[in-house]
Amino acid sequence: MLELRDVSKVYSPGSVNENCLFRHFSLSIPDSQFVSVVGSNGSGKTSMLNMLCGSIPVDEGQILMGSQDITKIKDFKRYRNIGRVYQNPAMGTCGSMTILENMSMADNKGKSFGITPGVNKRRIDEYRELLQKLGLGLEDKLHTPVGALSGGQRQAMALLMSTMTSIEFLILDEHTAALDPKTAELIMKLTDRLVREKHLTTLMVTHNLRYALEYGDRIIMLHEGHIVLDKAGEEKANLALDEILALFNQISIECGN
Repeated sequence: MLELRDVSKVYSPGSVNENCLFRHFSLSIPDSQFVSVVGSNGSGKTSMLNMLCGSIPVDEGQILMGSQDITKIKDFKRYRNIGRVYQNPAMGTCGSMTILENMSMADNKGKSFGITPGVNKRRIDEYRELLQKLGLGLEDKLHTPVGALSGGQRQAMALLMSTMTSIEFLILDEHTAALDPKTAELIMKLTDRLVREKHLTTLMVTHNLRYALEYGDRIIMLHEGHIVLDKAGEEKANLALDEILALFNQISIECGN
């Protein structure tokens, strides 16, 4: 279970730019549920992810992972159980290091680093097998710097690396937004496969409404820090794209856009 409980967040408190984005906001995500989050710019999507991951603190309320209250736990400790993929493919990989070195670093997440070699040669065949499943030919480029890869190849690697260790939660922050349509489709299919195979509790922020409807078990729409749509299971399956667009347009008119 991943849970935000009665959370409040105010930006620039006490200034002329004060903005209360979340006020007593609550959200519960059951184990292994794949949730798509949509909403206009400024609705609170990325801020919600940042609160969960510990990138920004909450002013009130609690954040729970399982039965553990992690509200005051530092972000680097939270990432022992969280994998996160960002919009920019470069943020999930190190461009100056080879594919092999990147995978070795990901494989050692949460472990102590000593004076042993950074690359475990006994794991190379396993890395090749993992890369082969991507269908991008990267298994034959282990010694190629990641910076020489395309954006789609880097994002596929970032997604694979984020799920190499025994994480419980996967956070996807518009991870297909910077990709061309064909590559974005590939990344979404890879995402769905990894989530299902590893039974990951997943929260995906996206501006692609088709992906939000096609993938996952649940869809949530945020507006100004509030949930204005929450459909799961059969209700989500019966939801039409036109209904989502109509709600977007209604909100835009109410906001004067």
